[in-house]
Amino acid sequence: MEIDAIPAWKPGKILHEGAEATVIEGSWLGSSTVLKERRPRGYRHPHLDRKLTRQRLSAEARALERLQRLGFPCPSIIHLDQQRGQILMSRIEGFPIYSLLKDGKAGTKQLEDLGSLIRRLHESGVSHGDLTTHNIIASADLSLSLIDFGLSRQSPELEHLGLDIQVLNECLKASHSTIEDAIDYVCKGYSEFASTGSEAEDAEHVIERFRKITTRVRYHG
Repeated sequence: MEIDAIPAWKPGKILHEGAEATVIEGSWLGSSTVLKERRPRGYRHPHLDRKLTRQRLSAEARALERLQRLGFPCPSIIHLDQQRGQILMSRIEGFPIYSLLKDGKAGTKQLEDLGSLIRRLHESGVSHGDLTTHNIIASADLSLSLIDFGLSRQSPELEHLGLDIQVLNECLKASHSTIEDAIDYVCKGYSEFASTGSEAEDAEHVIERFRKITTRVRYHG
């Protein structure tokens, strides 16, 4: 990992080491940051692997830049190096809502807030692609932010919007089954979000598509 190429960045410990990327905490000019580095995949042809890495980093960076301009709660980009597969971002302070839901420190109110946040994301013209409770950060006052936009899309189709809710639904059922009808609280917040009048799909159309996806998954599963 060629971290010396990032001016003024001081690395800390590894936060996450996944199949696609390694995430390291650190500081940049006194600010708390995280570095995400996509690793080469040995089973891919090197040329294809580099191409996919550049495409995914570029998509993530464009989504974050767009959301940052709109004041959406997500990391901001500090440094991008497509050749090395690196993106340095501001660190969102707080805890994954995964642990807070498990401990009972967050509940149905936060799920409704999450639904509103997802609607706000969609109205910004972005779908997340990996909406699990590990990628939702709650601050000390339980306000929510989203992280890890590696699978995000700009100008998403209705199917991608419905899939965002479906991915979260599967996560809630698998990891937070003690919260009865958890996804219904998310959908309530999504539906009741005060629309900004954007050209995004109507909230009810998105939820209807999510329900159809759920039926398809159940039928084929």
